[in-house]
Amino acid sequence: MPRPPRHDEATLLDAAVRLAAAGGPAAVTMSAVARESGAPNGSVYHRFPQRTALLAELWLRTVEEFQAACLPAFDAHPEPHLAAGAVARQVVAWCRAHRERAVVLLYGAEAFGKADWPQEYGERERLGGRRLREVMAGLAERAGAATPLDVDRLRLAVAGLPLAIVRGPLHAGAPLPAHAEELAERSAADLLRAGRP
Repeated sequence: MPRPPRHDEATLLDAAVRLAAAGGPAAVTMSAVARESGAPNGSVYHRFPQRTALLAELWLRTVEEFQAACLPAFDAHPEPHLAAGAVARQVVAWCRAHRERAVVLLYGAEAFGKADWPQEYGERERLGGRRLREVMAGLAERAGAATPLDVDRLRLAVAGLPLAIVRGPLHAGAPLPAHAEELAERSAADLLRAGRP
């Protein structure tokens, strides 16, 4: 039975996450990933033929993990304001559990060279965006969000508020407050509840 490769794609991407969290996207170079992972340069180039592919895979793996953890929360409660609260709580909880990956997401896809990604990575990014839009549209319908103000309120509840709670501590390398999840959940639920006719 063949032995699994020592320097597989996940190991290299984990090293890239650490580099990006510590020094930003510019710190993620092929040679830096090789050093951080302990892999030969050739192993990095074997997995990722150019830096744009490495950056694209780093971003997409991170955002796909985030979505896999957070999108199910949209259906956590039949009441839309409670569902929004559950999403906001899960966003903060994921950021607490995956600090380095959360820092990667805060940079945004453009910082990881989205404009230059090979086509297959662009397709994956669009698919993920479509999934997010679908669950947001479903929650908006349940919440009766019919005006631009309603839609913006919903976006603020499930994304803007929890990100505002985690952004400062993540950038500062400080721990998230113990009450961060509760604050996100209550704030999101209250915001949607207050916007009901």
